[in-house]
This record gives sequence, structure tokens and C-alpha cells, in this order.
Amino acid sequence: MMKSVEYTRFGEPDVLQLAERPVPLPAGQQVRVKVLAAGLNPIDYKTRKGLGFVAGQIAPQLDSGVGWVPGYDIAGEVDAVGEDCRDWRVGDRVMGMIGFPLEGGGYAEYVMTTPDMLCRVPERLSLEHAAGVPLAALTAWQALFEVGSVKEGDKVLIHAAAGGVGHFAVQFAKARGAYVIATASARNHDYLHEIGVDEAIDYTQTDFVDACYGLDFVLDTMGGDIGHWSLGVVAATGQMVTVPTVTAEQIIKEGEKRGIKTAGLTVYPDQEALMAIAELIETEDVIVHIDKRFPLHEANKAHTELETGHVRGKLVLTMK
Repeated sequence: MMKSVEYTRFGEPDVLQLAERPVPLPAGQQVRVKVLAAGLNPIDYKTRKGLGFVAGQIAPQLDSGVGWVPGYDIAGEVDAVGEDCRDWRVGDRVMGMIGFPLEGGGYAEYVMTTPDMLCRVPERLSLEHAAGVPLAALTAWQALFEVGSVKEGDKVLIHAAAGGVGHFAVQFAKARGAYVIATASARNHDYLHEIGVDEAIDYTQTDFVDACYGLDFVLDTMGGDIGHWSLGVVAATGQMVTVPTVTAEQIIKEGEKRGIKTAGLTVYPDQEALMAIAELIETEDVIVHIDKRFPLHEANKAHTELETGHVRGKLVLTMK
């Protein structure tokens, strides 16, 4: 048997309960990973509260009394493979974004996945740090380089730059040679300059709309009013990508009315991009920041911390 964290109803962090489940057995091309750490993302607590697309899809399962195990980011070691798996071997150190979006399963001692969901962990990166990479880093990467087209010399604004997605986006943009402006509270400014930010704006003291204009790219990780106001600082030839799905449609429509290229983003698993990210970590062009670690049985405390919205970098659950 293995330990996992699950919930059978939506609600506050106390709905998260430690449970036991059978250890899954791999077959075919499946890979079983012994999880050493699992990353937390805002979608985890939003779904737990019954908000968003995933919550709507898993509601019938919860109504039937079957628990759902949250979590998409994992890092650990391959400990078993199916008879047809040729890509991974027992003992390989791996990280990946698994079970996205409807299966989840990351808050557990073992997970089952497929070879294409995994990436080798760089030697210099601990498994705890690796667990903080996949979903947030892929979100930043896809926003900047796949939906967007950030290039050398671009002036880029990144909101909530000290957070999970933000701190990766800053470093990816700098690696491409962009000029990066960031919004964050004053307590994070020294940290942001350490990871390459050229200008840091304290959103509690300064209106970024007054401080910015004619930008080539804006990454909106906030949505709502911030997203709408951000359209006003984008150049006519620039682009904005908005991540929050709740307000994305309204912001995109407003952008279209203004003639500004505006797009939404829902992250998706991408092994090739994750490998490119791993290379940047290996060469130390990107540093993964872990704010706090929680043991698996304190997942409720981790969710409470996550919901404050003041996490620098990432939070992870450890299985020890």
C-alpha cells in the first residue's frame, strides 16, 4: 500500500485527508515513479475549492464517494516499468507533469504515467527542487515562446514575477536576451534583481500603467483588472498572454477591440519543452526557488500557505 492525500468533497484545506491506496502495477509502456517530492500549483487549491473546469469534471466522482488525489508535478525515481517500455529504466531520476488535467495523482508516494510525460532531472538539481519545475515552468515557456514570440531586445513585463510561473518567466526571458520589467512587492525586489530583472515595480506604491508603455510583451498571471489595465501598456505591434482562464475571454475580447494581439493559455504537457528547460537548469541559466517544504501529511498547511498568494517561487510536498 502507499500513502496519498485525497478529498471526497470540495472545501477548505481541511478536506485534504491522508489515505492509503494500492501501489499501481505498470503494464505495456507505463512507467511507475516512486515520488520523492510533489509540487503545488494554484490550480490545486482552486480545484479543491470547487472552482474551474477540473472541479466541474471530477464533481460526479466526489458525489459518488470516490476520493480524488490532486497534484500534477512530481519528481522521483523510476522503480518499475511495463514490459514494452524502452525509454526509462529503474533508478532513473525523473520529473514530470502527470495526470493533467483530470487524473491528478501527484500527492502520492507512487504514480503511474507514460514515458512521454517524463524528463530526466539535471544532475545538479535535487528532486525536491525538480518537483517545483514542470507545470509552472511549462506555463512560462509556452506563454513566452509558443503562444508568444519573445526574442532578444524585447521589452517584457511580467506580473507577480516572484511567484512560481513568474520567477521562471523572468529567467527564460533574460536567457533570450529580453529586457525584463517585473511587478512584485518591495520585499521581493532584491531577489528579482538577483535572477535578472532589469526594473522592479512595487505594485503597492506605483501604478505600473504609469511606469510602463510601448512594451513588446506582457505576461498577465493575475487576470481581472490587472489584465485589463495591462492592455494599455502594450505597443501596437506587441502582444499579451493572459494565464487566468476565468477572465481570459473578457481580456482577449478587449484586446481585440483595441487591435492588440492578445491570447489566453492553458498549459499542456510537453516533453521537448521540459527537456529544453532542464538544459537551462543544467547550465545554471535558470535557478529553481523553493520557498517552503511540507511533509505529505501536512498538505492542508501547504494549501493554506499557497492560498496567501505571497509564495516566492514554489512550495513542495515531500514523501519522507
